[in-house]
This record gives sequence, C-alpha cells and structure tokens, in this order.
Amino acid sequence: MDLKVLDTPARVYTGGRSFDRELPTVVLIHGAGHDHSVWNHQARHLAHHGFGVLAPDLPGHGASAGPQRASIPALGDWIAAVLDAAGVVRAALVGHSMGSLIALEATARHPDRVSALVLVGSAAPMPVAQPLLDAAAGDRAQAHAMINQWSYTPASHLGASPSPGLWLPGVNARLMAQQDEGVLSADLLACNAYTHGLEAAAAVRAPTLLIRGGRDQMTPARAGKPLHDALVNAAGGARMISLSGAGHALMAEAPDAVTDAIRGFLTNDR
Repeated sequence: MDLKVLDTPARVYTGGRSFDRELPTVVLIHGAGHDHSVWNHQARHLAHHGFGVLAPDLPGHGASAGPQRASIPALGDWIAAVLDAAGVVRAALVGHSMGSLIALEATARHPDRVSALVLVGSAAPMPVAQPLLDAAAGDRAQAHAMINQWSYTPASHLGASPSPGLWLPGVNARLMAQQDEGVLSADLLACNAYTHGLEAAAAVRAPTLLIRGGRDQMTPARAGKPLHDALVNAAGGARMISLSGAGHALMAEAPDAVTDAIRGFLTNDR
C-alpha cells in the first residue's frame, strides 16, 4: 500500500493481505541498498498468521520517494512517522543490518511506541570497511560484489538455496542494482557514523531478540557481543538465537528459521 509519511509518498508492503491495524503490528525494516522485498518470506507468513505487517521501502529506496535520510536517528524518527501514517499506536520492530540500527534507535527514541524488538544480523557500533565505503561511492558494481562476497556462505555462492532455482547472490546483486545511484553509499555512511548504539540499547525497555548467523562475516559474534550485553542489561532484557548455517543474509539463507524465531518471540511476548 502507499502511505504519506511526513508529506512524502512511501511504499509499504503488507505481506499479501490488507493491513488490519486491529491486529498486532510488525514493522520489518530492510538494510543498506535494499528494499522491502528482502522480507517477502517473513512478511507473507506473519500476515497470514495473525499479524498486521508493515514492510516499508525506506525513503529513496524501492518505490518510496526521496530524499534519503542521512542518519540512523532520522530514520528512527521516520519509522515512528510510518506508525502515525498507518494509524498504529504500538508495534514490534524487526530490523536487519542497517535496519536493525534503525529499529534500535526508534525503540530508544520512542519507547512508548514499541512493544518488542528483533535485531537480525546486528552489531553496534557497525563500522564499514573503508574499501567498501570507497567502492560504494565510486564503483557500485564492485561494492555489490564485495557485499555479496561477505553476506553469503560458500554454499550459497555455489548455488545452494532454500528456494529451488534461485541463486541468492545473483538475486541480491540485482536488487542492489535497482536502487538509485548514491543510495548504497549514503546508507553505508549512515551506518558508519552511528556511534551511540550501545547508549540506545541501554535505554531499551522492550523485550528484545537478537538473531545472528553462525557464519556471518559482516556482523560476526565478536562484533555483536557488546550490543547483546547492553541489551541483556537493559530494562526489557534480551536473548539470542544463532543460526549455525547462515551468513549475514539470514532471511534468504534461512528463511524458515528466521520466520519461526520472529513469530515465536512475538507470540510469546505480545
């Protein structure tokens, strides 16, 4: 569906069902250089199992109008504005990678609006390697190749996929190529500049689930530990699920396991 968010058109996927604000709402927030489609599997399942789903294209991504928001805090406030536009008082926020930082910041800034928090492939801080920042600014194809190399396990690169006939790195490369020039670079710069994630985590009052890939090269366990520890000690508490065979692209490489983890957590905690 299309919403007017802060006076700007935004495309919001609802999982193949009409959005019902009377149901428990889940907001699915995509990562850098992506759009809502990375959540298609999870969105459809949740929408057909008792949830109202909002999976927006972030500003300047996919079918949402720009301009992009230049910082994670600005995007956190934009998510709260999505809730306003949809007529939703409280929702669970689920974010992947950059989207996890947005969800974290939105939860800290708007605690009364968030019922639960799920962070997928997350770390805070989330620094971006300088070679990737340089490539995103000057050589998109190289940046896409680097992201694919680090996001997927070797098996996925060789053609393994839970969806027969899909080569996951190829699908991801095509998705990133569809975004406008400069989108990926701005997203990566926003991630790199976001340095107060641990302070945001300390302020979280919502129950939190972290889902990580056991073979994640972009946000490995050692990078995610400070965030996990901060959330465990926050008022809402936190727990972790590790998916042993998945890399950073968890929703594609382990779609059923990610979906089951999200649904189970939200069903138990809503």
